[in-house]
Amino acid sequence: MPFVIVSGLSGSGKSTVLRTLEDAGFFITDNLPPELWGSMHDLAEVQGLPRVAVSTDARTREFLPALESSYIRLKHKREELFVLFLEADAQVLLGRYNLSRREHPLGENLMVDFAKERELLAPMRALADSVIDTTRTTAKELSERVLQMFRLEHDFMLRLVSFGFKHAPPRDADLVVDVRSLPNPFYDPSLREENGLNPAVANYVFGSPESEEFYAQVRHFVELSAQRARGTGRHGYTVAVGCTGGQHRSVAVADRLTRDLGALNVSITDHRDMTSPEVA
Repeated sequence: MPFVIVSGLSGSGKSTVLRTLEDAGFFITDNLPPELWGSMHDLAEVQGLPRVAVSTDARTREFLPALESSYIRLKHKREELFVLFLEADAQVLLGRYNLSRREHPLGENLMVDFAKERELLAPMRALADSVIDTTRTTAKELSERVLQMFRLEHDFMLRLVSFGFKHAPPRDADLVVDVRSLPNPFYDPSLREENGLNPAVANYVFGSPESEEFYAQVRHFVELSAQRARGTGRHGYTVAVGCTGGQHRSVAVADRLTRDLGALNVSITDHRDMTSPEVA
């Protein structure tokens, strides 16, 4: 991975790029003066950080005279160096500023500020390996373009939690699935003290065509919900599967979903209310 320097006009999408890189595993340092690029590179080498990105823009204008010499020194240290510059039409930047009500770093009239900023950052733009005009680009499109540029992917994980409604649903779940309509192994004395990881319990829960049809619908909805979450750029989605006590049905369903939805990088973070057969 290259050492990435992100720069550009205020409001052009630098924050989106930095968030995208950070979510992809980059160590991010925002608003770093050019003279400190080399120190950041050396520190990252010592700490074993393979992915590093820094941001330098008009906020560090007092330090920009050292831009070219700092770039040359860093280039001697790291051949895999990439400068990304972002810009946009002044009218679009004005609309974004009016929407966010932010103050421009130069703090005068906005249209004048944009012109001064272009001139101030012209040396940085001249060093850029890639210039992206975000005038007609959404934040999602910009994020996807950056991922493609550096051959990165969103690290998405579907988290599954089983629980019992009598203990209350998890508060951090994105989706709560109620599986209390499935057959309850609690009423079979031989299964009562087992849990949903036991194949005999799972066979009891899914042992009828109606149960299989219900599970198929649950699986489809969970998969669709997770895929839509991933499509919006989210990196995680939590589904809580609940039965009455959190011992049998919810555990069996969450365990089966883990196997069936492996393509979504499924992780069972917790069978929250399950007890072992020895403790039950």
